[in-house]
Amino acid sequence: MTFRLKLPGGTLKVKRKEDLRKREQQRQVPVWKLGGYFIVWWPDSMPSGPSSSRRGTETTGS
Repeated sequence: MTFRLKLPGGTLKVKRKEDLRKREQQRQVPVWKLGGYFIVWWPDSMPSGPSSSRRGTETTGS
């Protein structure tokens, strides 16, 4: 169960522990625990894509 509320500047989400994304579990975005639920703030400036860093943008030295 996830409740989403779009606000100016980002999205506020209320989730159960088993619904948290990897980035939310690792606290890469602001997360607060309230009873058995987690309040998560995803700012618009934070990409909500895959939790791994962009693998395609890695550079190798020559």
